Amino acid sequence: MAIPARVKEAHITLAFATVAISVTTLFLSSFLYRRRCKRLEVRIRELEASLESSVEKGAAERRGRVRAQQALRKVVTQKSGDGSKEVYPMVPIGTVRSCFSTRNGTPRQPLVVPLARACLVLDPARASAEALEGFSDYSHCWILYVFHLNTDLEKMWKDPARSKIKAKVRVPRLKGGKMGVLATRSPHRPCPIGLSVAKIEAVDGEAIWLSGVDLVDGTPILDIKPYLPYSDSVKGATVPTWVQEDATLAVGSISFSSDFASSLSSCWVHVEKQSLYDTSEQFESLIKEVLTWDIRSVSQRTRPHPVAIKSSDTVCDEIEEVNFKEEIYPQSTDHPNEVVYHLILEGIDVSYRIDENLNIVVEKANVHPDFANKKRHSCLAHRDSVR
Repeated sequence: MAIPARVKEAHITLAFATVAISVTTLFLSSFLYRRRCKRLEVRIRELEASLESSVEKGAAERRGRVRAQQALRKVVTQKSGDGSKEVYPMVPIGTVRSCFSTRNGTPRQPLVVPLARACLVLDPARASAEALEGFSDYSHCWILYVFHLNTDLEKMWKDPARSKIKAKVRVPRLKGGKMGVLATRSPHRPCPIGLSVAKIEAVDGEAIWLSGVDLVDGTPILDIKPYLPYSDSVKGATVPTWVQEDATLAVGSISFSSDFASSLSSCWVHVEKQSLYDTSEQFESLIKEVLTWDIRSVSQRTRPHPVAIKSSDTVCDEIEEVNFKEEIYPQSTDHPNEVVYHLILEGIDVSYRIDENLNIVVEKANVHPDFANKKRHSCLAHRDSVR
């Protein structure tokens, strides 16, 4: 059957219209795509320009900060008394609460008294608890601190030219013989900064619990760093012969009098809540470890005499050597020819005698009045959580 001409014509027209629509659609799509691409190119150029401007601005800010820091250092650094040396002021990041109430008895080296405990509390304004994240993963740490009980500190800082720092000091291992101060670990140094290593027992908030310390109570801490065995332990390191004499300061024996246990029990009632130790038995073991080495000064060993111990109302505790004739601490009644020495730990005054053969008898314990009510650091608030 033949298709009418009009129908054919309609089909052809429809086909052309479909093609026209498709072409128009394709054209519009292409036009819109090109238009969109142009907009994107413009946006990319704007972002690139903005990024370049930000980078340049950041670089300028860094250059400005560097210049500002350099200018600040020039302003902050002060000229010393002779006008030729610069002094860089440092602020402690924390303070140590130690079992050693005074310098007397504080070990001359770290780790020689494993039972010596301390709590280092950071100042939140200088170093927050977040700064200690990961610190507990180490077993030991280095501690940089200030020898704050040196009696010549004020003179050294205010008038260095007149501080008269001695170039040589008496060395305990040399029985009073002198050695260059920088060849020793004497606290009386041109720059009174100490370096110590301690075992990390626990970290709780801003408090670090340590053992094996050689730090006196109240020591200002400048910095702490993790101990790294692969770099901090030097294989094949050598020391002078006089340093190798380990037995030079070792005592003969240590014993406790029959009255010591009861006197310590009486003291423990007053200090137990603020002590770094759980029991009086642990504290007695600490006494024995501390006295394993002759803690007396060179002058005390060569000329036995007592010492007066007092607590200052300012920033430090002070130990003064006094004339033997001034009986500030009486001699032993049972042994009138022997001087009674005193070791103050945790505010407890431990009296002991030592004979010419370096045999020690620990006589009794008393709560020292100058240290009984001494303010304790905030680390005690963390104590129960780490025990």
